[in-house]
Amino acid sequence: MPQVIDFRVDPANYRHWQVEYAGPVATLSMDVDEQGGLFEGYELKLNSYDLGVDIELNDVVQRMRFEHPEVKVVVLRSGKENVFCAGANIRMLGGAAHSHKVNFCKFTNETRNAFEAAEQDSGQQYIAAVKGACAGGGYELALACNHIMLTDDSTSAVGLPEVPLLAVLPGTGGLTRITDKRKVRRDIADIFCSIEEGVKGQRAKDWRLVDEVIVNSKFNDTVSARALEFAKNSSKADTDAGITFEPLARTHTEDSVSWSVVSVEIDRAGRKAVFTIKGPDEAASATMAEFQSLGDQAYMVRLCRELEDAILHMRLNEMEIGLWVIRTEGDPELFTGHEALLADNADHWLANEVRQYWKRTLKRLDVTSRSLVAFIEHGSCFVGVLAEILFSVDRSYMMDGEFEDDDRALATIKLTEANFGPYPMGNGLTRLQTRFLGEPEQVDAAKAAMGNALDAQAADKIGLATVILDDIDWDDEVRIFVEERASFSPDAMTGMEANLRFAGPETMETRIFGRLTAWQNWIFIRPNAVGENGALQRYGTGVRGEFDLDRV
Repeated sequence: MPQVIDFRVDPANYRHWQVEYAGPVATLSMDVDEQGGLFEGYELKLNSYDLGVDIELNDVVQRMRFEHPEVKVVVLRSGKENVFCAGANIRMLGGAAHSHKVNFCKFTNETRNAFEAAEQDSGQQYIAAVKGACAGGGYELALACNHIMLTDDSTSAVGLPEVPLLAVLPGTGGLTRITDKRKVRRDIADIFCSIEEGVKGQRAKDWRLVDEVIVNSKFNDTVSARALEFAKNSSKADTDAGITFEPLARTHTEDSVSWSVVSVEIDRAGRKAVFTIKGPDEAASATMAEFQSLGDQAYMVRLCRELEDAILHMRLNEMEIGLWVIRTEGDPELFTGHEALLADNADHWLANEVRQYWKRTLKRLDVTSRSLVAFIEHGSCFVGVLAEILFSVDRSYMMDGEFEDDDRALATIKLTEANFGPYPMGNGLTRLQTRFLGEPEQVDAAKAAMGNALDAQAADKIGLATVILDDIDWDDEVRIFVEERASFSPDAMTGMEANLRFAGPETMETRIFGRLTAWQNWIFIRPNAVGENGALQRYGTGVRGEFDLDRV
């Protein structure tokens, strides 16, 4: 049985990261355990990382928001001498399946995006304190920070050496961050990405690759002073104690995974999985104080954590399950109350963090390389943020009218303020704005219907459902769709879906997950990189890769 990759981690068992909290400043040290690889066959030398290292980092970033809201500045530094981070582990990349490499790159970028957005979303700034070699994905860790400080000595340098050394793209998102975020000149970026040794000292600052260069003797003191300065000038309000994320309870069988309010049933023969999201059983808390007292068991927190874990689990552990069916069940009015509490208290630190968490989780769904479909059945609960799922998926099918022997409440869709701003996609637009890019008046029509329980006919008129079906046609039409989707090439589906999902303006985020992920996907299967004599396979042997010189 293949190894199950578990995204649930406990801070007490971190192997690769150490965190020290001192009031508004936290120090996050990367001290990778060389023998702590997720798989066998490689050592994580020079603070290089694999998915296991990044799973812990993702957990740190998440807990920093919820468990330590008092933190205003995070200093990211190395726990090792003479090396900041050597990037993704080459032996791991050379031995991993192609599907794992691509999903690994996607997850690492989602993690970097999470702390890159921490200032805007949560008022937390990240400072990269770079001492020693900082290369490839290691430099991308720094690039995602708000401020980069580099030691001016003989060993400290930043670099993106993937092109000359490995014949792959720099850090997947590294290229985009140096041009779009740091606004490095195109010709300078071309030089930077073509050299193995990286760039040191004042030149790194002159080229806009770092923000400060400090002599070695004053580096630590300057980093501490800068962190306190940033914390003092922070607009983030002082916050009381946060809430604790306890380990998620999860049950496995051979063909199912279940949490408390999310479950996934897997049909391996049909290559599909059915996600079921359950609405709340009880009314919402009356106040945010009561909500906070529930900790991670508050329904909107628990549901988001479980849905995120389900998405990540299915992405990395069930590669051949190409179709995800998403359905909901529950009382729409009860769910509306839980969501409204957060919306009505959006300026409360915890309400804000929960809403930002939902934004990140919905984005994970947007960029997942699976065919996604929603079934809006009788008894469903597609309201507000759950209705956002309908506008994330590739298609939605909705029951129209009464069905024989089905006494559940008729299927409806209910829009709330959640559908008109709080949860934008990576393109900066809401999902409804993206859906109706050529018909902006439909967004206005949808907004006019906000708060109403829209049946199939009303939802169809506005354009909120792809197909509405009555009792006679439902079973056959749904069956045909599922069978047809399973018959198509998964490569063609991935390409089609990724292109169709991100209409509208291009942003740094869409470039990372669209253009660059697609190029990295392609480059990772080329023999120039991964062939027997390719650069990735020959790395460290002293023999350069042999390249097919045809330009494609």
